[in-house]
Amino acid sequence: MKNQVEYLDHSEVDQLAGLSEQLIKVNRCAAVVKGGRRFSFSALSVAGDHEGVVGYGFGKARQVPSAIEKAGKDGRKHLQRVPRTPWGSIPHEVMGEFCGAQVRLIPASEGTGIIAGSSVRAVAEMAGIKNLLTKSYGSTNPINLVKATLEALTKLRTPEETAALRGVEL
Repeated sequence: MKNQVEYLDHSEVDQLAGLSEQLIKVNRCAAVVKGGRRFSFSALSVAGDHEGVVGYGFGKARQVPSAIEKAGKDGRKHLQRVPRTPWGSIPHEVMGEFCGAQVRLIPASEGTGIIAGSSVRAVAEMAGIKNLLTKSYGSTNPINLVKATLEALTKLRTPEETAALRGVEL
């Protein structure tokens, strides 16, 4: 069963106060043309409000600042809500996969902090997760790791949602 990602609509995005962005990676690409090499750049960034809303953006341009700006704008378009526990962790263990990258997210107790690589850490911090254990398998490509992490976060269910799906009371 594939989960359908529910992005925030424009009215919800406008109400978010402390939306911030974090640049994760800038790639340089070279095209060989008649006069030499023509460079272009792509940027990957994560946007979030540190309160349970996070999204990623990808932008390409001929100059680095333009690519970063496009990535930030794209990140604000793709925001989604993430369920969190009262102590700033995730409700249950979950696994996310994108292309060759797999990410395992494990809930952690109060005071643990975020034990993760740079790409996964950026997503968790922007989502407002404070206590998390992670393990990544396969590809270490930052783009695929970010997408795998966000795919894992979309699989999360709160205890109330799980109880409603099963038809039981807590």
